[in-house]
Amino acid sequence: MSQKIGVFPASGGLGTSIINHLVKLVPASQLILIARNPEKLASLSREGATIRRADYDDRATLERIFDNVGVLMLISYASFEIQHRVEAHKAAIDAARRSGVKHIFYSSLAFAGDLGESSLAHVMGAHLATEKYLAELPGHFTYTAIREGIYSESFPIYTAWFDLHNPAEEITIPHPGMGPGVAWAKRDELGEATAKMVYAYAKNSSGFPYLNRVVLLSGPREVSLAETAEVLGRAVGKPVRIREITVEEYVALPQIGDKHTYHGVNLSREWATAWEAIRAGETAVVSPVLGEILWREPEDFETTIQGLVGGRQ
Repeated sequence: MSQKIGVFPASGGLGTSIINHLVKLVPASQLILIARNPEKLASLSREGATIRRADYDDRATLERIFDNVGVLMLISYASFEIQHRVEAHKAAIDAARRSGVKHIFYSSLAFAGDLGESSLAHVMGAHLATEKYLAELPGHFTYTAIREGIYSESFPIYTAWFDLHNPAEEITIPHPGMGPGVAWAKRDELGEATAKMVYAYAKNSSGFPYLNRVVLLSGPREVSLAETAEVLGRAVGKPVRIREITVEEYVALPQIGDKHTYHGVNLSREWATAWEAIRAGETAVVSPVLGEILWREPEDFETTIQGLVGGRQ
């Protein structure tokens, strides 16, 4: 395998998982890891990886940062703004193409149902726009957009910041809990499958089955939000239920605070559209692809949550 694999940003949660699995598949010397805080990657540097510094929010750092990268794993900007996020993604994609990158894997999100092109969820807006931008690029450039399943570990943002270590008896969200749910997926399994996809392309690009495609990775089954609350209750040893409130009441919850604020703008109301999308079934699709790539049944939501409580994850 001659082409080098780049990962940017390389030091976040998903990026770290992808890299941890990539180094089981390729020598560290095949990796070019790019992060805002490269000191976090010191151990990989000692193993032979090339470490570089760049920041989505400092566009000058993106120029030539992807030189010598053949295939790039581009992890989405950590926010749920739309315009700022899309502009950041486009800047990185354009810089990668100028550096000669031939293929980009992009970490999208598992809203919009079964590979749909529209979503009620504000958080999905930048992902859909980025997927469209990648699909419309000219020339011999190719891409794969991976709609990463809704992380099991991200349950707090969908449950009004329910805390496993200080559990409330009630989850107050603008959703009744019943109806279509979420096909929760363990983040490290998503990282493992993503790494295996990147490796498969780097090893044999001509035979790669996901060229210029959007791929959905999901957990093994759909779990309603009411069931999600029951799982959380079993994990903490006390009953937990959902109480539906209005969006206005959600925005005013004391635990929300500035958790949905980006660049000085409070996007709590925009975030609430995620529950509209869940209600519409956008996150309920169960895809077999994650299990097919892992060669095993993906871990179920309850097992992951029990692991979090037990300190195993």
